[in-house]
Amino acid sequence: MARPRTCLGDASVGPTAKGDWLTPEHPSKGTVLLVEDEASIADLVRLYLERDGFRVVWRTDGPSGLAAVDAERPRLVLLDLMLPGMDGFEVTRALRQRGGRVPIIVVTAREEEADRVLGLELGADDYVTKPFSPRELVARVKAVLRRTDPDPESGPEPPLHLGSLTVDPARHEVVFEGRPVQLTAREFELLSYLVRNRGLVLTRDQILERVWGYSFPADTRTVDVHIRQLRSKLGDHAPIVTIRGVGYKADDRGAGGAPDPAGTPGQAGTPGPAGTSSPGSTPGPTAAGGG
Repeated sequence: MARPRTCLGDASVGPTAKGDWLTPEHPSKGTVLLVEDEASIADLVRLYLERDGFRVVWRTDGPSGLAAVDAERPRLVLLDLMLPGMDGFEVTRALRQRGGRVPIIVVTAREEEADRVLGLELGADDYVTKPFSPRELVARVKAVLRRTDPDPESGPEPPLHLGSLTVDPARHEVVFEGRPVQLTAREFELLSYLVRNRGLVLTRDQILERVWGYSFPADTRTVDVHIRQLRSKLGDHAPIVTIRGVGYKADDRGAGGAPDPAGTPGQAGTPGPAGTSSPGSTPGPTAAGGG
């Protein structure tokens, strides 16, 4: 039997048979559901999240994690991919297919671009590879929550227009060339940011700071992966232009022109097919690994 532990305050915590962590019932920042089958990683993540005021519910397999979304109503899900019973891809797909909009951050040792793309296509909001810095992970959690939680005091933003593209922030809808386009929450925020700043060149670091909420050096490849996903969903006339060695801009004058891939081999500051990050992308300290 695991020895009970004590977190900030007088709340007694410790793992239960279900893989729960019993944490304060009414913390200021709400509940994070952690679906992770490695206890050492779960313990570390829980510790840092609790220090920041979150309540953590821990599950060790896919089916119980999926059930906990209904039972616990978390503000966000931290989801490993390699899970027993039902992997993280299946959990993400099931949540999105039934209309669940809870933010999902995938945390996994699988760093291949194909896995990143699949996770994002299925509806994940962010993708963190192990080993990772727990401080950075908490920062990403807070950044995703800032982006996905509406501000009740601000009025609805009017629709944004760029040529045949309409982005409606209030309805969370995108129409391009007369057809609706289904985007993940992160893709929607990225496209909205580009269109709000139409014609302006935005660096990858600017995009990471404004869309992801990162105020620290991070892997700029995640921007390029999302840009590729946007272009794939919008089609050949997507009004997103790559400024080589710098970043991206929204400009319908470039739509339908010569191919402008989000990565060209050998171009400084622009990732190639292997997803090599641009200069200035420095990894933070690593504190958690695992499979």
